[in-house]
Amino acid sequence: AHLQPFTGAAIFPCAVGCVTEARRRRPATSRPVCASAGWQASSSAGCVALVAMATRRALHFVFKVGNRFQTARFFRDVLGMKILRHEEFEEGCKATCNGPYDGKWSKTMVGFGPEDDHFVAELTYNYGIGHYKLGNDFMGITLASSQAVSNARKLEWPLNEVTEGVFEIKAPGGYKFYLQNHNPPQSDPILKVTLAVSDLKKSLYYWSNLLGMKIYEKNEEKGRALLGYADNQCKLELQGIKGRVDHAAAFGRIAFSCPQKELLDLEDLMKRENQKILTPLVSLDTPGKATVQVVILADPDGHEICFVGDEAFRELSKMDPEGSKLLDDAMAADKSDEWFARHKKSKASG
Repeated sequence: AHLQPFTGAAIFPCAVGCVTEARRRRPATSRPVCASAGWQASSSAGCVALVAMATRRALHFVFKVGNRFQTARFFRDVLGMKILRHEEFEEGCKATCNGPYDGKWSKTMVGFGPEDDHFVAELTYNYGIGHYKLGNDFMGITLASSQAVSNARKLEWPLNEVTEGVFEIKAPGGYKFYLQNHNPPQSDPILKVTLAVSDLKKSLYYWSNLLGMKIYEKNEEKGRALLGYADNQCKLELQGIKGRVDHAAAFGRIAFSCPQKELLDLEDLMKRENQKILTPLVSLDTPGKATVQVVILADPDGHEICFVGDEAFRELSKMDPEGSKLLDDAMAADKSDEWFARHKKSKASG
């Protein structure tokens, strides 16, 4: 079944700096729940917390890309997004922002506006890897933009109308986007991110009871639910599927921000609830930019979730007017495609 149209509002979090780490531990005498940070104890889940929705925002979704040139063309020329910032790294991120790879890579943030008030995409490119096998975990991003539909037609990018006024389009690598053929209801055209889940009830407990998201819509018959932190933010749609969720090699990551003081409490909550923590609280440095603190979690189906301290992230994520040029220069300097073609070889698969 195709995704259901949604006309809500938007925002989502995780383009963090990546060089060194310095883990911080909570003193043994610290209180288990921080009421001042907006947590409320829940007796039904043994100090399970609901977070004040006003303090959190959705930042971005992370995609692994194998063809950086065609991917940039899709996001810039078809969807109409802007390059917000671009960074090159000589070694893998200690919070695995680029996946389980330790070589040279780049990160490009693209969106319809500044990261402070727009949900954006993080494009991670690992040099030497040309393809990532898709799973069934990521089901699409829905956005409202008649201009994107017009751009796709003009550039003869394949469009498939799945329901009246809603078109499915694929980015290089096979990632699906759903374009609503009308102007956005708010400043950010991105409306929702849809992820597959194997047990909707279990997932709703995790995302709503533990992570504090509001349930905006729920349809048990269709096995779907729509959640978010605010009316004017990008929503998260959970769509039930039969069988297990397969992340394969192309798995992404969704990012959110919260006040830095909530990160330790969030980590402690997940420990008490016996939930998976992929990366405990860690500081990540980007030379010349703000140091941010992050916690990387995994939901019951293994979807990766990054929570980053909001205050430092706002400094790190400021738009770089040279971002587009930096990306173009990096692509021009990357001769790997020519080398592989000349030697009649294929790039590795992720």
